[in-house]
Amino acid sequence: MVKLRLKRCGRKQRAIYRIVAIDVRSRREGRDLRKVGFYDPIKNQIYLNVPAIIYFLEKGAQPTETVHDISKKACVFTELRLNQQTKLN
Repeated sequence: MVKLRLKRCGRKQRAIYRIVAIDVRSRREGRDLRKVGFYDPIKNQIYLNVPAIIYFLEKGAQPTETVHDISKKACVFTELRLNQQTKLN
């Protein structure tokens, strides 16, 4: 199973997180399938590759709670619903 979760980067006391699609059985710093964004909690910056996130969500990937909240702020789930509705019609 694939999850969208945070991967810690940066130096000590200055954490920056990459948002990655990764196998559930992998470690936090393990090998990821694809990088789909980053999150800097200190500067409060977020960058998301929305088409890549939507692709993984359509394939059944589960976001962690934090990634879900970040994606929700960026309106990823509304775009996902719009994509699904256009495919149905």
